[in-house]
Amino acid sequence: MKFLHLADLHLGKKLLEVDLIEDQKYVLQQAIEIMKDLDCLVISGDVYDKPVASVEAMNLFQWFISELVKLNKKIFIVSGNHDSNKRLAYFSSLLRSSNIFISDEINGKLQSYSLDDEYGKISIHLLPFIKPADIKNFYPDIEINTYQKAIETVISNSNIDRKERNIILAHQFITGASRSDSEEYFVGGLDNVDASCFDGFDYVALGHLHNCQSVSKDTIMYAGSLLKYSFAESNQQKNFVVVDMKEKGNIEIKRIPVRFLRDVREIEGYFNDLINQKPTNDYLKVILHDETVSADYRNRLYMIYPNMLSFGVENSQTKYERSVLLDEVYQNKRIDELFVDFYKLQNNGNQPTKKQMDLLLEVIEEIKGEQQ
Repeated sequence: MKFLHLADLHLGKKLLEVDLIEDQKYVLQQAIEIMKDLDCLVISGDVYDKPVASVEAMNLFQWFISELVKLNKKIFIVSGNHDSNKRLAYFSSLLRSSNIFISDEINGKLQSYSLDDEYGKISIHLLPFIKPADIKNFYPDIEINTYQKAIETVISNSNIDRKERNIILAHQFITGASRSDSEEYFVGGLDNVDASCFDGFDYVALGHLHNCQSVSKDTIMYAGSLLKYSFAESNQQKNFVVVDMKEKGNIEIKRIPVRFLRDVREIEGYFNDLINQKPTNDYLKVILHDETVSADYRNRLYMIYPNMLSFGVENSQTKYERSVLLDEVYQNKRIDELFVDFYKLQNNGNQPTKKQMDLLLEVIEEIKGEQQ
């Protein structure tokens, strides 16, 4: 059986307030093309970016799934920490007639389905994102205070035939995997789960982390997100993960690079060099190294980089960066707030002293008095 492993679609997500629906549809169209030669699709959580998804995000997902149903493909989905399990699983019993299998609300055990191919039986197990509190009530005699114990308890109390081939979909953080700043995590690593929790599964289809990576062994795989959802991910290679599962113990995993409608990149240098580059629609974080920065530099760069979302300056005197889309906020700021922003810009992020602020407020009051 050949299947496509996706995760962390985050449909409806924005990059610094920029709507990414068009970019998301562009990569999902590629997934549909890949699926034409495969048997089924697994999605390991975070279908949506918010528990209450936008209409645009829901319409996009409906289009994506409908196109796969037309191809007569089987689809398996678990909810992630960004999803509402109840909302995602709505109509799940009805959808099964269309070969769409979505994790129901957790009942203390894995939700499992069986498929057959030329090599025999394959069991696919669904484990939505869970916390210890989600499992405690089902096993009052067991002390469940960690994420690892919660998952171990669910798996050990589920019916799994280890002689057959087993695939599990899960949305958790496996110890040793690398995170990025666009992902939610718990301070102190409280959500860490050891890879040994999934011993005995032939393939572990993981979601939660945006960097495509294997953990502990090749068959414990994070598919990663299809798009770059922060500038911290600008150097990540995004992939479609295609798995060819043959007889037990014989698995081939292939990564197919994702093509972007608009990439997410960081560029830096001197103004005269950047202004003479080829125009691009990529989402950019731009950093200048000039010692003297003219007030019109940002606007001039914006003419050739229309999707410049962050503009910064790093030189011997100052270092700052801010979202281009936050400019309108400054129109509503008081004079003293604008002064603080300007002072920090000129003094490497340092705040003005109380004496300086008192002097400013005194001048402001004098000006007001003269105008009355």
